[in-house]
Amino acid sequence: MCIYFHTMDSPIGCLILYATDHALTAILYEHQRPLIETATHTRQHPLLTECEQQLQQYFTGIRQQFDLPLAPQGTDFQQRVWQALQTIPYGAHWSYQQLAMTIGNPKACQAVGMANSKNPLSIIIPCHRVIGKNGKLTGYAGGLDKKQTLLELEKNNV
Repeated sequence: MCIYFHTMDSPIGCLILYATDHALTAILYEHQRPLIETATHTRQHPLLTECEQQLQQYFTGIRQQFDLPLAPQGTDFQQRVWQALQTIPYGAHWSYQQLAMTIGNPKACQAVGMANSKNPLSIIIPCHRVIGKNGKLTGYAGGLDKKQTLLELEKNNV
């Protein structure tokens, strides 16, 4: 299976988009380790082009939901958490406990947090919408400044 990638500039920095021939597999921040060293760089991949367009629309406030085929790689538990993340409404935020309750395992807050941190499709699978039970921002792969920016962008465009 071939993996393709290209980079895009965004209001929160450089993003690296990854896809197969059939689905988007990852969106990484520039400082993150590459998904796969043998990925092929291209500007002509239709899924990567569509992903970049939809992200640009999101950043300008005209898109609230993404319409892309997704194929994040993870365990069954991670997949359940990532599916639940996609049900958090635009502009809202949940605690890890709310997310754990959504997957039917209210005592799994820490495990949910770990699965959340492994989300390979930042922004599109909105892990930035999960905050601490006390309302404070908690870890984010891009950094708390980027998480705050994403939450503010959504708050201002609801």
